[in-house]
Amino acid sequence: MTDTAQSIAKFLQENPDFFVQYSDLFSTLEVPHPHQSRTISLGERQILTLRERLRDFEFRLAELVRNGALNETTTTKLNLWCARMLAEPSAIRLPGEVALGLAEQFNLQEVALRVWGLDLPAEGVGAPVEAAVHDFANTLAAPYCGANTDFTAVSWLHKKPASLAILSLRGQPHEPAFGLLVLGSDDPERFTPDMGTTFLQTVSKLASAALSRLKASGPAEPGLTSV
Repeated sequence: MTDTAQSIAKFLQENPDFFVQYSDLFSTLEVPHPHQSRTISLGERQILTLRERLRDFEFRLAELVRNGALNETTTTKLNLWCARMLAEPSAIRLPGEVALGLAEQFNLQEVALRVWGLDLPAEGVGAPVEAAVHDFANTLAAPYCGANTDFTAVSWLHKKPASLAILSLRGQPHEPAFGLLVLGSDDPERFTPDMGTTFLQTVSKLASAALSRLKASGPAEPGLTSV
């Protein structure tokens, strides 16, 4: 912007009643159309600007409405999953309800679960796992999301997923992990490295709380404990 243009802009800012005093000038001024190769009146240009701002506001409002509906749906599914876990009186069946409930409510291809240090048979979800799995679970501070199927925990799924999330299970944030939850999807975009993990962290906490109802059998030895 030239010095002259800056001076004019400053003058108009400091004299807001200028176009009131010179209303005829306001009605005859023409400016370039923002999208076409013609000129329009200053008043028309202001109307176009307001319309563009209105469209932007409408888009943002629609986005908020969509997000609100999605959050409501997610909350409803989460509540149904929690109710399913709370309603299960059998300790033997509880891990299955955790996994099956997640798969059904959130349309997942498959969910795998392994836990250790709990009062469960040494088979299925309580089958022994390698020491490396214990170490991995303990170092997993946040859910893993991506398409890497080289993790040992992925072998617990019957079919390799297009994308997956791996969640550690802990009684408290500072405690060692007592299990892993693997969520598999046939959608490569379902779990991506750059996605937010707040919801998955909530799933981890709820699953951990539900499974903590099971009687602990004492510290588990890596490689020998049940999962």
